[in-house]
Amino acid sequence: MTTEPTIARTRGTDPAGDESVVGKLSTLDRFLAVWILLAMGLGLGLGRLIPGLNDALAEVEIGGISLPIAVGLLIMMYPVLAKVRYDKLHVVTGDRKLMISSLVMNWLLGPALMFALAWIFLADLPEYRTGLIIVGLARCIAMVIVWNDLACGDREAAAVLVALNSVFQVIAFGVLGWFYLDLLPGWLGLGAGEHLDLSMWKIALNVVIFLGVPLLAGFLTRRIGENKVGRQAYEAKFLPKIGPWALYGLLFTIVILFALQGKTITSQPFDVARIALPLLVYFAVMWFGTFALGKAIGLNYDRTATLAFTAAGNNFELAIAVAIATFGVTSGQALSGVVGPLIEVPVLVALVYVSLAWRRKFTQERLRS
Repeated sequence: MTTEPTIARTRGTDPAGDESVVGKLSTLDRFLAVWILLAMGLGLGLGRLIPGLNDALAEVEIGGISLPIAVGLLIMMYPVLAKVRYDKLHVVTGDRKLMISSLVMNWLLGPALMFALAWIFLADLPEYRTGLIIVGLARCIAMVIVWNDLACGDREAAAVLVALNSVFQVIAFGVLGWFYLDLLPGWLGLGAGEHLDLSMWKIALNVVIFLGVPLLAGFLTRRIGENKVGRQAYEAKFLPKIGPWALYGLLFTIVILFALQGKTITSQPFDVARIALPLLVYFAVMWFGTFALGKAIGLNYDRTATLAFTAAGNNFELAIAVAIATFGVTSGQALSGVVGPLIEVPVLVALVYVSLAWRRKFTQERLRS
C-alpha cells in the first residue's frame, strides 16, 4: 500500500512533468502485484494442502458473514477512509455528471453487460451462468476503495460513490435479481428463470459490516485527530503510520478468501477457465468504457479513475454469500462467485498500473486543450 508521503508527493506534482508516475512509487508499491499474486498462491496452497482448513475458516462467521474476511476488510479499508477529508464531500455530491454516470454504469449497464456475457459464454452451463449474473448485480463497496487510492483517484469521490452504491445495493439487489434471473429470461425465450433466496436484512448487514464500520472508524479518527493535533500534523505524522496497514489487511483478506475456496478452485480448473473468460471481458469493458466516459464528459483524472474503478469492481463477498445461501456451498453458482475475486484482484491491480501510466497523458491533453 502506498504510504501517505508517497501519495502526497505523487499527487502534489504535475504529472505532465514527471518522467514516470509508476517510477514515483515506493518499492513496496511497485511490487504490489507480486505481493498479491503471492497471497493468492499462498491462500490456494493452504486451502488445498491443509485438510479441513476451509471448513474451519467457514465456521468462524457471524450472521452468515465470514469473520476473518470481515476483519481483513476492516483493517484494509480503515487507513484509506481515515485519509478522506469528509468536510469536502459536498463538493463531490454537487458533481451531477459524476453521480449520474456512476449510477448508470453501476446499476444499468453493469448488470446488463454481465447478463449478456453470461448467456453468450455460458449458455450451456446454467449454474455458472446464474452465479455470474449474481456477481454482476453485487456492486463493489469495499476493496474498490484501495484500488482507487493506489491509482491516485479522488478519495472523497470514492467515499461518496461507494456509499451511494451501498444504498442502492440494499434497495435494488433483490429487484434486479428477480428481473435478470427470473423475468428477463422468460421474456427473451431463454427458458425457466431462477429464484433467489434474498433477505434485505442480510444485504443491509453486509453493507454495515463491510462499509459502515470502517467508514465510521475513519470518520471518527479524522475528526478526533484533527481536533487534537490539527490537519497538517494529522496528515503528516499520523496517516503515514497507519498507511501500510491497508496493504497488510488486503493481503490477509486475499489469503483467507482463497484459502476458503482453494480446494474448489484447484479441483475444477477447466470450469474455472470457462467462468474466467466472460469475467475478463466484463472487467475490461467496464473499466475502459467508464474511463472513456469520464474523459468524454470532462471529468479530471482523479474523478475519472474513481468512476472507472467503482464501476468495474464487484462485491464478491455478497455474491458468494447469496449464491451459497440460495444454491449451496458446493453449487456451480457458488463456484462462479468464488472465481470472481480470482480474476478481479489481479485484473484490477493491473488496471491500477494502467491508470497511473495514463495519468500523465491525461493531464497533458488537458493542458493542451
